[in-house]
Amino acid sequence: MAAAETVVSAPELAAFVERICLAAGVSVETSRLVAVSLVAANVRGVDSHGVQLLPYYLEQIAWGDLNPAATGHVVSEDGSCLLYDGENGVGQAIAEICCGHALRIARERGMGMVVARESNHFGACAFWAQKMSAAGQIGIVFCTASSMVPPWQGKATRFGTNPICVSVPGGEELPWLLDMATTTVAAGKIYKAGINGHAEIPAGWAMDSEGVPTTSTEAALKGLLMPLGGYKGSGLAMMVEILCSVLSGGAMSTEMGGIRIRGRAMRVSQTFFAIDIKRFLPREEFAARMDKLIRMVKSAPPARGYEEVLVAGDPEYRMEARRGVEGIPVEGGTWQSLLDAASKLGVQAPATRA
Repeated sequence: MAAAETVVSAPELAAFVERICLAAGVSVETSRLVAVSLVAANVRGVDSHGVQLLPYYLEQIAWGDLNPAATGHVVSEDGSCLLYDGENGVGQAIAEICCGHALRIARERGMGMVVARESNHFGACAFWAQKMSAAGQIGIVFCTASSMVPPWQGKATRFGTNPICVSVPGGEELPWLLDMATTTVAAGKIYKAGINGHAEIPAGWAMDSEGVPTTSTEAALKGLLMPLGGYKGSGLAMMVEILCSVLSGGAMSTEMGGIRIRGRAMRVSQTFFAIDIKRFLPREEFAARMDKLIRMVKSAPPARGYEEVLVAGDPEYRMEARRGVEGIPVEGGTWQSLLDAASKLGVQAPATRA
């Protein structure tokens, strides 16, 4: 039976994660960035990309698979395009720098495209796309990931979950936020099921090692993730691979490591687009048009079995409002892994409620 969940407020959880990172030798600035980015995912209900990732980051540091002191360097900048080498640094630290460059270039030239190689896991794509939309620009983020997904009609892994995220500033309506893996679900959801003792996962999430669909968590952990929409998801995953790994000159497909693979660097590539809205329309007009589009979509009569029509980002914004008040529920297995990591590093756990 899975252990009971623990409820922690977002500020307390972020402070806990930050203290653990500091104790592991991560800089103050990067520790805070890792904490804020991971907890932001939990607040939004995207627990697969929240604090459950921290123990894996710590193992990467302990094994020497990640260099917590590296911040990377600009390889080249030409027009609206910039290539960055992360030098195997913490993914969040690299993404923060790349987002800054993308925003700067977009302000100067209308659009900024920054491609990073030799980076690491940076949490949820949404955190970085939202950072750009909060600055008044459309933010688009792609990222490669560990090879866990077969190409369509294959049964050996060649792609990662290769997420796609777009964040668009809103006006009276909330910003529109699409954050999706190119698999049916993010890999972290299956790992979350395993960590917390769930024997079954929903149908359509994964396949066993022979490429046969399965609902067994154990078989899924040893097997393959399901591409989103079959050949369409496989095509989108390869598109992300091209715009990140191929274009950056970085590791591709099975050349990458992963946060759960020891003895080798992760070597992911990431792409950040920032589009300056005012180059097309005054921002106020754009915001009004976005609000109108969102209201038009939501005005559609709901299908049988549904109470309303939602747009991308709505479920996460609602969860954010709820968890901001009620706190973040952390499942038992995930919480224990954090406590174990903290204990090894001499970090005190925060007050919680069951």
